[in-house]
Amino acid sequence: MTHPSTSSVGLILLLIGYAATAPENDLRPRAVRSSACQEHTNLHNRMDVVEKKVEDTIENLEVELAAILDVIEDQKWRPLLDNTGKTAVDILEDPGQRGQS
Repeated sequence: MTHPSTSSVGLILLLIGYAATAPENDLRPRAVRSSACQEHTNLHNRMDVVEKKVEDTIENLEVELAAILDVIEDQKWRPLLDNTGKTAVDILEDPGQRGQS
């Protein structure tokens, strides 16, 4: 039975150590990587703020649209909406002549 030489054992241990440390693919200095990570985090935070503002704006617009639709569907506006082939109010007509036509 043969015994492995000391250099072979050393080489194997060196390879195991190298594999265990998992060398980094990014060879930039740690300060640069940290700065890039911080910028990435800041970008995501700003995007979250913008997303929240857009969602709030959409919710506000939906509320305002519902209110406008409720006002339009009110009884006092019904004659303006129920036009059977003719315009109930001509916005180009002189206001003094509206009752005369």
